[in-house]
Amino acid sequence: MTGASLSLRLATRRNGTRDGELMLVSASGQRWTPAGSDAPTLQSLLDEWDALAPQLADRSRELDAAEWTGADAFDAGLCMAPLPRAYQWADASVYRNHARLIYQWRKEPIPPRYEDEPLVYQGGSDVMLGPEEPVVAVDEAHLIDLEAEVAVITKDVPMGTDAAQAAGLIALVVLLNDVSLRGLIPGELAKGFGFYQSKPATSFAPIAVTPDALGSAWKNSMLDLPVRIEINGVRFGEPHANSEVVFNFAQIIAHLARTRSLAAGSIVGAGTISNVDPASGSACITEARVRAQLDGMPEARLPPYLRHGDRVRICAREPDGSLPFGAIDQRVEIAGRDRSAE
Repeated sequence: MTGASLSLRLATRRNGTRDGELMLVSASGQRWTPAGSDAPTLQSLLDEWDALAPQLADRSRELDAAEWTGADAFDAGLCMAPLPRAYQWADASVYRNHARLIYQWRKEPIPPRYEDEPLVYQGGSDVMLGPEEPVVAVDEAHLIDLEAEVAVITKDVPMGTDAAQAAGLIALVVLLNDVSLRGLIPGELAKGFGFYQSKPATSFAPIAVTPDALGSAWKNSMLDLPVRIEINGVRFGEPHANSEVVFNFAQIIAHLARTRSLAAGSIVGAGTISNVDPASGSACITEARVRAQLDGMPEARLPPYLRHGDRVRICAREPDGSLPFGAIDQRVEIAGRDRSAE
């Protein structure tokens, strides 16, 4: 349907294969049904996005009209990451306040061109975790940290794409937990060759949403909603995802495409969400610790890093309280430790 809104909510159901089964999700997030044989996985849809996505949007509208009669109840526990493995996962750092606090933690100045071009690194994308899969770490001494982020999944992006063009090449918006092992970061960066062991698998909320489906919650190529973080059921932070940013997603993508193309299915993050207002809390523990230190809190009382059995919940909230991406709701496990200890 040419010119119609491309409103889609998609999830990937576990079916015993590496890439799962692509599902259409209702606007309420309460129902889902298979996307069908033309798009059995999210990557297959992204490969033929311009042809297949409008067809699925038409089908979603038909399901809306029929009130999703016959569709199954949505179950986040059956979900893999929307894109369980991706051709690329590139993460930026566009929140000024987060950069200010993290570089202070690292005892380094903010890079001199931070405001001129996006700061980006390439992460591991071979294994992405679903919303209720545990964060498994080797040792609590590695200082397990959460990082609540918004990311987008692209269509094919040709080399040389500018920001205006890139805005139209964003297929989907996702919510994630970019786990960091803070105890390993200084040693890795000291080698001058970037993150690796300090960045384990990334976790995703269950539902990927097109910008059109977000409506007014998608503004200037950014998610225009607060993101709530809870640790063990207690609010840790609720920063706004479209506040105090240096670059938006269209600008990040254009930067990535300066010297090479991006394949359909590339995941591009904006970095840990952060607002200056202390009432917004934090989207990562290290940032909260730096804030507390600046306020004079002694080391013994700083917010602790994640431990075995801790529960992390991350969700974006609409003004009516609804959760467009569903929620990340996961436990932390130390490999080899008895799960009954949780």
